[in-house]
Amino acid sequence: MNKTELLRRLAATTEERQLLSHALDLLQAADTHSVPTQTAFLSPAERGLLLALLDAVGGAKHVFSGGYAEAERVRCAFLPQWQEPEDLDPSELTAAVRATWYAAHPLTHRDFLGSLMGLGVKREAIGDILVSPGSCDILLLPELAPFVAENLTHAGREKLHVSPVALDNLHFPQPEMKTLHDTVPSLRLDAVAAAGFSASRKAAAEAISAGKVAVNWRTVTKTDCPVVEGDRLSWRGQGKCRLVSVGNLSRKGRINVTLERYL
Repeated sequence: MNKTELLRRLAATTEERQLLSHALDLLQAADTHSVPTQTAFLSPAERGLLLALLDAVGGAKHVFSGGYAEAERVRCAFLPQWQEPEDLDPSELTAAVRATWYAAHPLTHRDFLGSLMGLGVKREAIGDILVSPGSCDILLLPELAPFVAENLTHAGREKLHVSPVALDNLHFPQPEMKTLHDTVPSLRLDAVAAAGFSASRKAAAEAISAGKVAVNWRTVTKTDCPVVEGDRLSWRGQGKCRLVSVGNLSRKGRINVTLERYL
């Protein structure tokens, strides 16, 4: 399948076509010139789209990294044949700065994103923004970290002190989540999504068919797609959840499941 056919098959919008076209160029460059190439930061939806592309081309050697294991926004590095994924240092793809402030006024993800974009930093140059009480760790393209450390002076109405921070010293905010214990007739996606998002199975099936549900960052449109322990589900407009464990059958023959829903 040539590039034009791939893009026609996988891309639904102009933006998706541009993303995949650029990724194909990077993949070819890694192979032709035998050097690693990297995308900018990808949203979860973009990551899923790139995974579909990698499946279509036969699984080229690659690494997703956003600076830490559970990063939501990640970069993709396409690797030449001589390089193994474990040889790639995460700091080659991502750097971090920490902003601190001294007032009691809380700041939000939106405050920091707005300030960064006010400096002219594009969204694709920014990874995760980890806001904790009194501090915020910002993941960035390595070449932008010195600029941000020097020029990010305010967020909201608060004055900031910003300095580099090592990736192994990040502060992770405690996510708010709700643990759900339920039973499902099967581990089909529509059944698990209904349980995880406290919705009817009909509503879950309609959302899946409409392309609003992703499993491990990949959009899935088949309601009978199997789900396994550890899978992460996202439902556009409803949030995210994870299938934590699958238990034994109930007396009525249903499957006991435990899920975590992110609030």
